[in-house]
Formats: sequence, structure tokens, C-alpha cells
Amino acid sequence: MSFRVPGALKKLRTTTATTAAKLATTASRATGRGAGGMIGGLIANAIDPSIMTNLGGGRPAVLVTGTNGKSTTTRMLAAAVRAEHTVATNDGGDNMDAGIISALMAGKDASHLVLEVDELHVPHVADNLNPQALVLLNLTRDQLDRVGEINKIERALRGAVEAHPDMLVIANCDDVLMTSVAYDAKNVIWVSAGAGWLGDSVTCPRTGGHVVRTEDDWYAVKPLADGREFRRPQPTWGVDKHGIITPTAKRPLNLALPGRANRGNAAQAIAAAVQGFGVDLDKAIAAAEGIDDVAGRYSTIHWKGREIRLLLAKNPAGWQEALSMVDRSADGLVIATNGQVADGIDMSWLWDVKFEGFNGLSVKAAGERGTDLAVRLVYADISHELIPDPMDALAACPEGRIEVLANYTAFRDLKKALSKEATNA
Repeated sequence: MSFRVPGALKKLRTTTATTAAKLATTASRATGRGAGGMIGGLIANAIDPSIMTNLGGGRPAVLVTGTNGKSTTTRMLAAAVRAEHTVATNDGGDNMDAGIISALMAGKDASHLVLEVDELHVPHVADNLNPQALVLLNLTRDQLDRVGEINKIERALRGAVEAHPDMLVIANCDDVLMTSVAYDAKNVIWVSAGAGWLGDSVTCPRTGGHVVRTEDDWYAVKPLADGREFRRPQPTWGVDKHGIITPTAKRPLNLALPGRANRGNAAQAIAAAVQGFGVDLDKAIAAAEGIDDVAGRYSTIHWKGREIRLLLAKNPAGWQEALSMVDRSADGLVIATNGQVADGIDMSWLWDVKFEGFNGLSVKAAGERGTDLAVRLVYADISHELIPDPMDALAACPEGRIEVLANYTAFRDLKKALSKEATNA
């Protein structure tokens, strides 16, 4: 015998969960324990397991996922959609269930949802919210101890697309794995957003056959099980160093954020806003161009005669892209690595990153796993100094422009320490 919860009881449970979550969030902020972006959602979900669906309320939603670029793309897309609608979004980067629920509570009156979602959480978030669109950025190796092998994630995402056949998919056709995820989608927009890291896309995820790349194409040598060729689709959107390519014209794109990868992020955000939600193209481009900071990434902090620019990297692909953004003319470079759970405990990825090319810069290796980093720099023939505490490493740099490249918890802790010193100055 099944028991159906009456509608009034469902509403009461959701109201109780929301009230408890707000109290927890307020307490977290008041005691300085955090911004409250997670604790409220955790408590709400524990009280009402159906709260994500209830708070979603059937509102038009777009999910953004991928290994790298989720926060930046979500920030650009939310800004673009906000040009014509009200938006609820998790712009703090809390992209698992608790953070998403907190964003839905905070934006309960918004007309549209723009949500960054961890790759592992996409299937059940999509089931809860039934999104109108899904943005697929890229897939590369990331925290093997938490996420597992990359082909497992590809299969899970492919399953989510299959489970929501009417959902619009905005996919990066330069990424082999994301192309596989979207290859059979009924409604798909292909965007040439670039593929900076190729180490995880040398074989077809569906057949294991080798993938051959040329300058502007790729294909698998082995056909799919049904006989079809697995090949790079023809994009209708794209980006190059001069601007963004739309289905009808090429337009200038002048981003405040640095790097090739961010131009690709912008192209997918703009395409999703325009074709997924009917946002005016000029408004969408202007919104993407207006983003100059993403949760402190790319920000500049002045401290004791030093102009410190902060860059975040979390996996081999992200590190390689971030390293390309480092200003070689700076007066110093601090590289900080931790190995906490949020970073991924396995540090073997250090040997996949090309650190060579920083001769002439004053380099400091720092962080809880600074010794691991220092060993890698020795083999890269990079002259450096090991100073475990990142603040001490900054102090050891000459005055002037200092570049800082750090992984997740090292970035978080250093940003907090610098902000605290600036406040007390």
C-alpha cells in the first residue's frame, strides 16, 4: 500500500525546511564560519528531500557543467539572461545539491534559473528541475579520488541527455567527450569553443577507437556500433581572437577576463542566452564583456607594495590554461598547491602539467604540498625557492607585480588571508 503526502503537508514541510535553512545561513554568516551558501541547503534538503523540485517550481532553467569554466560561464550566462529576465543563480560556485538549493531559496521570486552544476550531480539535478537547456563545456581528468575515470562521467552525462530528449543542449564540438555526450541529442547547438587540453580525448569514449585530429577537425577511426562515423560536428557558433561567430554574422568580443578559454566560455554563454532564452544578441555580448571577476579569480589585491593578481587552477587542463595567462614580465610568481579533499588528494597530476618556460621569473613554491610542487619544478629545470606558507612566499617576492597561481583551497585560504590583512591595515 502506498501513502501519498497531502499537498498541504508538502507545503508545510518545504516551508519548515526553508525557515530552518535561513536561520542556519544567518548564524553561519554572523559567526564568521562562512557565507552560508552550503549549510542552509544541507539543512533544507535533510528536512525536505523534495525541496529542489518544489523550489524549482517549473521555472525555465539552464544547467552549466564541465570540468573547467563552469563558474565563469554561469556568471556570463546569468548576466546575459538577467538583461531581460530576473535570475536565480549560484554565483558563489556552490555547485552541488546544497548550494543549488540555497540559490533557489535566495532567488525564489526570480523568473529564470541559471545554475552551475557539478558533473556528478547533473543527472539528478536535471531530473528534479527538468531544465530547458544544458551547457556542456569540456571534460578532462579531475580529482580521480572523488570523480573517478572520465569516461564514467561521459556516460552519466549522456544518460542525462537521453532522459530529457526535449532539452536544448549547447555543446562544445571541439571537445571529443562532450561531443559524445550530445551526439544523439534531438535539439543541439554546436559551438566551436576550443580544446586547449587534448590529453584526455585521444580515443572515442564509445568505441575506444583512436581519434585523429587536424587543424580544424577530428574524427574517430572506428565507426560507432550502428555504423555511423563519429566526427566533429559543424558548429553554428564559434570564437576566435577577433570576435564571436554567430549563425548570421561575426561580431567583436572584447572580454575583461583573460585567456583563450574564457573566450570559449563566453561563446557558449552567449549562444545559450540567445538561442535558449531569446536574449538579444547585443545585450548578451555586452553582459559577457562586463564580467571582470568570478569569485575573486583574476582579481588584483594591493599588499605591502605588491600588486598581486590571483589565478585559480584545479586540474591539469586548468593549470595549463592558467599558466598561459601568467605575465612573464611580472616581478614574481608564487605557485601554491594544497592536497585537501576539495583539491583532490592525489597530486600525480603535477607531472602532466608543463611548468617549463618560467626562467627569469622569481618563482616561489608554496602550499601544504609545496614540496611535491618543488620536486616537479626541479625536473622542469625551474629555479625556485620553497616557502611553504603562501603569505611568507609573497613577502619574499620583490615589490611590484606578483602573479599567484593556486589550486582550490590554497587560493581560498590565501585570498582570505590577504583580505583580512587589507581590512586590518
